[in-house]
Amino acid sequence: GINLGLIEVLRQMRPDDHYLELVHRLDRDTSGCIMVAKKRSMLRHLHEALRQGRGVSKIYHALVVGRWESADQKVDAPLKKNELVSGERIVRVQEDGKASITMFKVIRRFSSVATLIEAKPITGRTHQIRVHAQFAGHPIIGDAKYGVESINSQMQKEGIKRLFLHAAALTVTLADGEKLHFKAPLENKLSTAVDNLAALHNKYD
Repeated sequence: GINLGLIEVLRQMRPDDHYLELVHRLDRDTSGCIMVAKKRSMLRHLHEALRQGRGVSKIYHALVVGRWESADQKVDAPLKKNELVSGERIVRVQEDGKASITMFKVIRRFSSVATLIEAKPITGRTHQIRVHAQFAGHPIIGDAKYGVESINSQMQKEGIKRLFLHAAALTVTLADGEKLHFKAPLENKLSTAVDNLAALHNKYD
């Protein structure tokens, strides 16, 4: 429902770039790295890399509800888009859905309250990380669609007022084999919230 998005803003900011197109998208409340192509040939190359599942690697950071026990965990659960009576789009784990795999790794635990995790999507389905985290029993904090409303309200007092999902790192392999690495730091409000959690729940590991 938003007419003016990221690519329109970028085109206004860079009028001398005659070709700017989003290579992929992030959920509206997700921050961090995103790819924009300045040439049609690069757009085709990156789309093909994403389709084949090689040449592009994305790492996300998320704060999830509860204590995620497994240091490393693979979630392999098919996902299917559904539309509610209201017209809202929601994604669910369903046997007849599309194959979807996410690798999760624990970064830091905050007692039994929350866990900061790394998520690496192997496939690229809509809302994949959010639904796989929920499926694993640890929905992302601040997620209005797949999260826990009471915990989201509680965490708002700690400064987490949006979905705590951040595209932290991106690796891109160009057509000539050169690898480019990009990182985006967590915004101040979210990193402060993490520090506050650490101070409140010092029994993390």
